[in-house]
Amino acid sequence: MVRYNNSHQPKVLILYASYGEGHLQAAKAIRDALEEQGNHRTVMIDLMAESHPWLNEMTKRVYMKSYTHIPHLYGWVYGVTRPMKHNSLLGGFLHSFGRDKIRKLLQKEQPDAVIHTFPFFALPALHRRRLKKKVLPQTTIPAYTVITDFDLHRRWVHPGIDRYFVATDDLKQELGTLGIRPDRVTVSGIPLKRGFCCPTPTTELYAKYGLQPDKPVILLMPGAQGVMPDCDELCALLLERHPNVQIALVCGRNSLLRAAIASRFMQHEAVERLHLFGYVEQIYELMALATCLVSKPGGVTIAEAISAGLPLFLYRPVPGQEKRNARYLQDKGAARIASDPEELAEAIMELADDPQQLLHSKLAVQSLQTEEAAADTIAQHILQECGWNTKFGQRYS
Repeated sequence: MVRYNNSHQPKVLILYASYGEGHLQAAKAIRDALEEQGNHRTVMIDLMAESHPWLNEMTKRVYMKSYTHIPHLYGWVYGVTRPMKHNSLLGGFLHSFGRDKIRKLLQKEQPDAVIHTFPFFALPALHRRRLKKKVLPQTTIPAYTVITDFDLHRRWVHPGIDRYFVATDDLKQELGTLGIRPDRVTVSGIPLKRGFCCPTPTTELYAKYGLQPDKPVILLMPGAQGVMPDCDELCALLLERHPNVQIALVCGRNSLLRAAIASRFMQHEAVERLHLFGYVEQIYELMALATCLVSKPGGVTIAEAISAGLPLFLYRPVPGQEKRNARYLQDKGAARIASDPEELAEAIMELADDPQQLLHSKLAVQSLQTEEAAADTIAQHILQECGWNTKFGQRYS
């Protein structure tokens, strides 16, 4: 790895938001990839939290409540605002958040590039205002955005963005219909945390997680907050109707879910085939052992499954970007959507018992893979567009 002289390497500012885990995880993945390229001048900022801390906490709570308790209202709002333009009344209002903080950050950090993993576009909006006032172009800083979903909400689209990094060719084409030139869009995939890989399943790896190599493994991930309903009923159906299936249930940091499942199945005759986990740092290892993944269709979780070549079952996606993500994957043959535990259990058992269907599903997932790791692609593009030679660790002459 080439190490640059800190006084000359580009400085990169990454702006994210803490509405869910995906935007933060994408920001961390890009930061780590920049460091792997030898660049150690990256600054990460939660723009909303830094600029409007009270409003940030309030809106996060409203987001989680509406997302989990009144999902149809959340979906309605998402659908109504999806065609929103940057210069609409609502678009201009949303992109105004953090404008004063951005001015201070520019003075303090003097970045060579700014990356957004959430569409708070205070910087591009500020640049547009400067251009209208005929401020010299040299005062602008390259702005990039990393779209962390498989659906395109127009909030991600802004004329002040220099380059878009997207998950699929379909997103690139959709941006094209909105007037974004193809040379300004890179199909990178969604960036995943450093170290995400697809290890070869080995006897030692199965033993590490207490799983048997000769039985299908159903990986169940309810979400970062354990928000997927009916986990207990699904587990019961699978254990009772499929004598060989193993379930790996990752509860994350939701200790209440883990305790509730453990209590219910304590006396179950097939409890030895139910494996409960908390937060799993190396989730790619479990994905390598799994036959399929059952989860909510968050952008990063989907990207991890695609990287692992893992067929998906998406349960009761929330209206909004979740449902649109799910429909996109189902249309590609990479996922199936289910709305009740009975339907979901039957679909999982069909896949586990049918080698041809399993192979078809895996090939459909693999067709969505990108050639290189997304975070590496993004880091290389940005450093090179900042005029930095990533091979020799110096600026281009």
